[in-house]
Amino acid sequence: MPNQSSQEWIRLSLRTPGILVFGLVMAPCGWILNLTSTVAPNWRTIHSIQNRPSTEFIQQGIWDICLADTTSSSLVCSQQDSTYFQNQIIPIAQGLMVASLIVTLIGLAVVIPGARCWKDRPNWLLAGLGGLLIFLSGVMIIIPIAWYTHILTEVTTVTVSTTTDVRVGYCIILGYIGGIFEILGGFVMFIGICRCCGGKNRGEVRVEEVMGNRFSHQRPPTRRVDVPSLNRSRSSASSVPYSKDSLDDVSFPRAKSPAPRSVNTSYSGRPYDADL
Repeated sequence: MPNQSSQEWIRLSLRTPGILVFGLVMAPCGWILNLTSTVAPNWRTIHSIQNRPSTEFIQQGIWDICLADTTSSSLVCSQQDSTYFQNQIIPIAQGLMVASLIVTLIGLAVVIPGARCWKDRPNWLLAGLGGLLIFLSGVMIIIPIAWYTHILTEVTTVTVSTTTDVRVGYCIILGYIGGIFEILGGFVMFIGICRCCGGKNRGEVRVEEVMGNRFSHQRPPTRRVDVPSLNRSRSSASSVPYSKDSLDDVSFPRAKSPAPRSVNTSYSGRPYDADL
């Protein structure tokens, strides 16, 4: 059973872990899309309205209703339709969308202190709790969006008749995308609360793995080899077929000193006469 020190984990870099970066990018993007989906009056559009020009259509949201024209970019909002706002989905969607925006902001406020990159280790507990809040806010967005889409043609209004054409508005699409962004970002940050895949989700490794890899790259120690000593005692017996004394009689012409020159004593001349 490994001891306590062998279970310690370290980070190889002081950079913010990738799961926190991913979540901190996805969550604000989803919040902006959800904010647009909440306030814009375009959850559905109604075309081919009776007793109105064919170019006019109605945009209905959860807070307001506007009259638009395909030939103009202007909108005439604050249209009265008490029947539409009495549908059960409208107050539920209003409450869930606003609550989702608030919960997302709270989740980001919790995640940011836990993901500070200038610390040695992020506060994974805070980051995980913030990710959970963001995940729940994404679910709170998807519920009213999916419900409204399911009963798109069943939502009653004074302008809907058998000849009208009901279409999905861009707020539904933005709501789906924003909710998915928040669900993915929150879930990825939440899994950082536990160490998974050998610490790879947190960017951590075990201490013994780092130390083992460091020492494995070092040069192995030099192996000692025993070399036999050359200082051995010399034996008097020799395997050479001649004796030591016989070497004195060997003639070495180059090594012999030249014999002394003989001097002619009968010549009595001066030394330099011989050169002439």
